[in-house]
Amino acid sequence: MDSTYKNAGVDIEAGDDMVQRIKGHVKSTFNSGVLSGIGHFGAFFQPDFSKYKEPVMVSSVDGVGTKLMVAVKMDKHDTVGQCLVNHCVNDIAVCGAQPLFFMDYLAFGKLYPDKAEQIIKGFSIACAENGVALIGGETAEMPGMYAKEDYDISGTIVGIVDKSKIIDGKKVKSGDVIIGFKSTGLHTNGYSLARKVLFDKYSVTDTPDGLDKSIGEALLAVHKSYLPVINVLKNEIDIHAFSHITGGGMIGNTKRVLPEGLSLNINWNAWELPAIFKLIAETGKISHEEMRKVFNLGIGLVAIVSIDDVEKTLETAEKAGEPGIVIGKVV
Repeated sequence: MDSTYKNAGVDIEAGDDMVQRIKGHVKSTFNSGVLSGIGHFGAFFQPDFSKYKEPVMVSSVDGVGTKLMVAVKMDKHDTVGQCLVNHCVNDIAVCGAQPLFFMDYLAFGKLYPDKAEQIIKGFSIACAENGVALIGGETAEMPGMYAKEDYDISGTIVGIVDKSKIIDGKKVKSGDVIIGFKSTGLHTNGYSLARKVLFDKYSVTDTPDGLDKSIGEALLAVHKSYLPVINVLKNEIDIHAFSHITGGGMIGNTKRVLPEGLSLNINWNAWELPAIFKLIAETGKISHEEMRKVFNLGIGLVAIVSIDDVEKTLETAEKAGEPGIVIGKVV
């Protein structure tokens, strides 16, 4: 048999099929800033700078880690794309930025167009919800690099903020209050430990005592976007800092926005630990210290405000549909 790209494991026709499948999803995210369609060598976006005195572009790139291995086990691929977009959106929103556009990278052991369509459908859902344009991406089929059913995804977000409105923690002072906002679960961090602990004992379809859904469903819960509540709070409250709680836990992430000489005093009993975290800790006999270092433990966003603004912050967040919890203070 003659050697071809296809019998080497790369199917160009499957790639063309995927492009046709995703056009509707991608175009559903387009807004007035998008200048190009699908298929150009570069993606074009024209931002509206008229509302900004000193516009600053803010960007972030991320993946969803081994949460993808749960998606493969469940054969459910329409949520991880949402997780990736929301994770990236949160990372720049906590800096005060408004996200503008998103670009993705997908790498497959074998490209199944229906699977790729589900992932990109997830991107488009979250992009539309966040007012973000999905303007470009790259898909690679890499036999030998990945197993046939495996894949990896990453994304890049670009946003904008007025220089005078950057939220970077410089205002944080001793006595400030820490307000937490609930997560939907693990979000996109800690999955290597969670999988090791849980899948040594359980299947993805098991529903252990305490969970109201299967382990697989609990682990695939979509990473929440905090953009709506962040936008409301930054416009109505003098926010000293926001922190997106990802890998490294609450302390590891929030200390990034603390001026030198300050630290966090967290009341870890201020909120109820969600069932999935209880299950992980109990099944793996994991210490409190390790759990706090690896997972968000039910709090996905932190706002730091002056003690004088606590009540207004809680009231404003409640009206925005995102109730906050006082979980500690800066010392």
